[in-house]
Amino acid sequence: MLAAVSAASAFMAALAPLSSVHAQGQPIRLVVGAPPGGTTDTVARNIGAKMAKALDRNVIVENRPGAGGNIAADYVAKSAADGNTLLVSFTSFSINASLYKNLPFDPRKDFTPISMLATVPSVLVVRKDFPANDMAGLIQQAKAHPGKFTMALGGIGSSLHMAGERMKMMAGLDIVNVPYKGTTPAITDVLGGQVDMMFASTLNALPHIKAGNLKALGVTSNKPLAVLPDVPPIGAAIKGFESNAWFALFGPAKLPPETLEKLNAAARKAVAAPDFQRLLEQESAQAVSSTPEDLKKFVDEDIDRYAEVVKVSGAKPE
Repeated sequence: MLAAVSAASAFMAALAPLSSVHAQGQPIRLVVGAPPGGTTDTVARNIGAKMAKALDRNVIVENRPGAGGNIAADYVAKSAADGNTLLVSFTSFSINASLYKNLPFDPRKDFTPISMLATVPSVLVVRKDFPANDMAGLIQQAKAHPGKFTMALGGIGSSLHMAGERMKMMAGLDIVNVPYKGTTPAITDVLGGQVDMMFASTLNALPHIKAGNLKALGVTSNKPLAVLPDVPPIGAAIKGFESNAWFALFGPAKLPPETLEKLNAAARKAVAAPDFQRLLEQESAQAVSSTPEDLKKFVDEDIDRYAEVVKVSGAKPE
């Protein structure tokens, strides 16, 4: 995922355009289910600054973190369908549909999908002395020694957690989860050899891979990443495997068609901006826009995909 390292500079760069647009009418609020300076916040502030110019409207980012993004999503779901309150959400939007048993909103019915904004792959890393150097070797080792190997989780219910569960489900592997409160302590224990493996963002893992302190066995995208050209997709060893984090823009249900059309056009123009694309490329991420219809279809299918993984894994929210 995009990390706080890039977020700090992007945060400050984005604030100036957001505050300098002298626009008409009520400002648009982009509600973010994460604290300032984090992944989703970085995407929201960059997109918001560009949408402000395209729409000639003030755009304000409002952070409402908590419950894996559910607090922000619930707020937007219950807002007026006038296009003035929007949600910049992430993969947990799909995961939470099955991870949480009693959501105060319906992720399929209570939102208007507007546009995809970005997709972000991750990498599977193992301790440097792990007894396998590729995915075929890992699968062989895990099947020969069920329950022996461990996987660090930076957060229960995250896209990285679900990537691990999907891999285990699709390959029939028995690997023990070790939950942590954050990526930093998780990756520290993999580096120290206390845990065998984890899924991580390229930003967090790349320095350790280049230093030879972690081995990268596979990426979650369907093709190799530019920063890891020699690391094959996990899907080459586990047919059909792919697991990318994503970010997207939603409004409350029943946005007027004309409003939806304007917001989609502004979002797609923002995603196409070269500086936004360069920001994402630093993290091996990809700026991706979509039609509202395509985003709705994607989210519907994504909810179903994660429902199966959550059920098989028995995952529960922290």
